[in-house]
Amino acid sequence: MSRRLEIELTSERPDGTWTWRAAGAKLPKGDLSGSLLPGGSKVGDVLRAEAEFLIDGIDIVEVLAPKGTRKQPELLEIMGSGREEPLVTTQLVSRGRGEGRGRRRDRDGDGPRRERRDRGDRPDRPRGPRPEVPERPKPKRLRPGRAHRNAVIAAVPEEQRAIAEQVLRGGVPAVREAVVAQNEQARTENRPEQPVDQVVAMAESLYPRLRDAEWKDRAAAAIADLDELDLRDLRSVVVAGDGASHDDEARAMLEELRTGLTRRVDEEHANWVADIAANLDAGRFVRALRLSSRPPKAGTPVPTELSARLVTAVSEGLTPGTNQELWAAALDALAFSPVRQQVTPAGRPETPTDDLLEAVRRVADRVPAIAALFGVDPSEAAAAKRRRPPRGRSGAGRGAKPGDKASTGSGKTTDDAASDDKTADNAASDDAASAVTAEAEAVVEVVEAESAPTEPVPSESVASESDQAGSASSED
Repeated sequence: MSRRLEIELTSERPDGTWTWRAAGAKLPKGDLSGSLLPGGSKVGDVLRAEAEFLIDGIDIVEVLAPKGTRKQPELLEIMGSGREEPLVTTQLVSRGRGEGRGRRRDRDGDGPRRERRDRGDRPDRPRGPRPEVPERPKPKRLRPGRAHRNAVIAAVPEEQRAIAEQVLRGGVPAVREAVVAQNEQARTENRPEQPVDQVVAMAESLYPRLRDAEWKDRAAAAIADLDELDLRDLRSVVVAGDGASHDDEARAMLEELRTGLTRRVDEEHANWVADIAANLDAGRFVRALRLSSRPPKAGTPVPTELSARLVTAVSEGLTPGTNQELWAAALDALAFSPVRQQVTPAGRPETPTDDLLEAVRRVADRVPAIAALFGVDPSEAAAAKRRRPPRGRSGAGRGAKPGDKASTGSGKTTDDAASDDKTADNAASDDAASAVTAEAEAVVEVVEAESAPTEPVPSESVASESDQAGSASSED
């Protein structure tokens, strides 16, 4: 493993070799062949050199010539087109569309103007204050420093530091691969090879200290943000510390982390239950479904009373008059919820769109009862999951007419939802959740503002559910 360093020539021997030392220091030092030096070299010159740090010493393999001083500044030549052109150009745009609109306004005798279509009586949406839903701050991710690792590397002899750095990057296997690759290059250049077994043995002797130093850096960062750190990162630090051999300082850090993890899990569980209840009180059953699939501790069931409330809210919220975007979002969230087998919708849309049917097919194997309600075979789920919805297709845009049915091309799900569901239900797979785009989230909010429900929903309005569908995306 060659490294570059600056050397100072200290003396010239009669046999043509030179002695050197590190510039500005007494060590390291050694000798080199005079054939490697540029012409005109003399004692006291400071040169840049490529050195191989071997077991028995440092071998200088190349000496770079010193940089010469530039007499004139380096200039860049600007090559133009050679044509004389004005510095500023202007171009007037024709008034094609504006003139056409003007002619339509001034026309007469072309027939009667079409009367505006009567929209009819639109049902009033229920308005009123909604219960507040607590907004939890986003947890911090682990960002370990390098204080302990740097201290260990500083204590390692100079000729072993390159090996220590390679161990930190990829472990002992990375050191072995690097030595084998360098020996292959040395054979092609007729240079001596390094003993692989000795270098690997040195790496194995350094590995325990470096591993403990790396864990201490992670543990120190976790303790600094113990109250705000993401539980996944906190668990990973505690698990990594269980099987390692530590000193007294590390054991004290591990005990503090275990105590903090237990406390954080209890707090997060209480917040999880409270958030589900608050979203149900606010009429946001889609967001409550998503929260139910992501407990702070894997395998933790939803409390019985809260589970019954969740089943009732979802069953009563999925009606023939429910917006089809909301249907798709609810099905996607329900597919990963522990109550998916208990929900029975109040009814299905009379004419479901192709996009809604595609959303049903993607989760048909997870909710077979609802799939049967739409006439979908659960065996179609595997093929539907492989079909990614086209970007930008969301059933209806901002120009959708009032009263038109709009639907989204995919249910609302995220990679995190699929990942967390695998811990709650081992039958889930990564392909079970399809990626959703920001356009699909925006459509649910647009439908709330621009489309009215075809018939009133007994328990909660479409506007309320569309708003909670948008809020579910921000939580995810």
